[in-house]
Amino acid sequence: MLHNIPLTTAAAMTLRYRLNKEAIVAPVFQNKNLLPLSETFDRAAIESLLAKPGCTALRIYYGMDAELKLHAVLVASDASNRDILPAAETGSALPDDDDTIELSIRCPPTCPDPSPLNQP
Repeated sequence: MLHNIPLTTAAAMTLRYRLNKEAIVAPVFQNKNLLPLSETFDRAAIESLLAKPGCTALRIYYGMDAELKLHAVLVASDASNRDILPAAETGSALPDDDDTIELSIRCPPTCPDPSPLNQP
């Protein structure tokens, strides 16, 4: 199933987000760059996720770091809509598999060059 949208629609959506992102958080959290404008992921990391056995899709979760800044968390998923994660041994903590999830380059502070998706 394709979920493509035209660039004009994407540009309108990202503009709407930029214009409203501070208004959707409580005043005490405004102007702290808690909500990113964009996140950039390394191609090799994405390909590694997509290469996992049984991977048919890439899922994006949203999480927060210790400073309450929002981050996308990427994980492979299968045809049955299940996350593809390392198996945890019974009774143990979650395994630490650093190739399961990718941490991005967050904007701000590291932002891309101007494009229709990030300009007013």
